Amino acid sequence: MASKREIVESPIEQGKDERIAYTLTTTPWGGSPSSVSCTLYKISPNGALTDVSGTNLTGSASTSTDDIISPTVISLTAGSNYRLEFKFVSGGKTLEPYLIIVAKN
Repeated sequence: MASKREIVESPIEQGKDERIAYTLTTTPWGGSPSSVSCTLYKISPNGALTDVSGTNLTGSASTSTDDIISPTVISLTAGSNYRLEFKFVSGGKTLEPYLIIVAKN
């Protein structure tokens, strides 16, 4: 059973040399996001998460009305999977939906 926190478009492929900032529309969670941040984790074969934000994210998360734009995801390792978490406050609740990124050549 898929998690209700996992973003509908997940998983998504990204080439190892591509540079992509992902957009999350927060309307389904109440919109008007504040206190936004993003964290990128590399998923090990056993499912453990390692924070690689310092290496594989550039820039900062930002907002545009109900949308959160992630920092740019860069320099992924082909054959690895990543979890991009969007953390924000909406309607007094702190939420953290995520997107799985599959790195390709």
